[in-house]
Amino acid sequence: MNPLLELRGVSRRFGGLTAVSNVTLTVRPGEIVGLIGPNGAGKTTLVNVMTGVHPATAGSVLFNGRDVTRLAPWQAARAGIGRTFQIVQPFPELTVVENVAAAALFAGGAASIREARALAVEHLEFVGLGELAQRSASALTLAMRKRLELAKGLAMRPRLLLLDEVNAGLNSSEINQALELIQAVAARGVTILIIEHLMKVVTTLCSRVVVLHHGELIAEGTPLTVMRDPKVVQAYLGKRYAENTAGAVHD
Repeated sequence: MNPLLELRGVSRRFGGLTAVSNVTLTVRPGEIVGLIGPNGAGKTTLVNVMTGVHPATAGSVLFNGRDVTRLAPWQAARAGIGRTFQIVQPFPELTVVENVAAAALFAGGAASIREARALAVEHLEFVGLGELAQRSASALTLAMRKRLELAKGLAMRPRLLLLDEVNAGLNSSEINQALELIQAVAARGVTILIIEHLMKVVTTLCSRVVVLHHGELIAEGTPLTVMRDPKVVQAYLGKRYAENTAGAVHD
């Protein structure tokens, strides 16, 4: 099966700082791939490169066989690459449904405002915010804003959805609900790349994990393989976590 997303030697430099260095990876259709690593490892920068926010300094990004390295963010969205943001910032002066309709209209290619609103209502029902469609986005709780962010991402009609820390700040119950929702998105045929710090989320959702450290890809494989990798233990997980994981697997 040909990859849906392919990065070939991608680097991104900001002046003298190399945020992403020579990253090569593929994401196949239907996968849920986890992207993990310490704070400052370059994870969000890599997503920004994939979506045209920060064009690659070197290397190339291919999506569905097409070179998208130099596309603007709106062009990447129209090509089928959707995303959410770690810091959720809806348009506070708009209603919930208007926020999602804007994504459908300007990034999802909706033919009219009427169609965009209809799609927005559909996505809000899917994420469990249908009853709040006319509420001001500024009145939502954090958990609700996270769901709104996901609805906006889906309104882009993505083939690939990049999720950046969608569970940050949520409690245990809210995380479990988010896991079910992400699995439901994947069941619709959307390929997912998720940046995540919670290993419970990674091990539950992901069939494959890639690990960044200082902008470099240091490990790739199944969640269990990656969690046992000495480089990942040293750079990110810590010895105690690795030992506890090994014990749980052994039991």
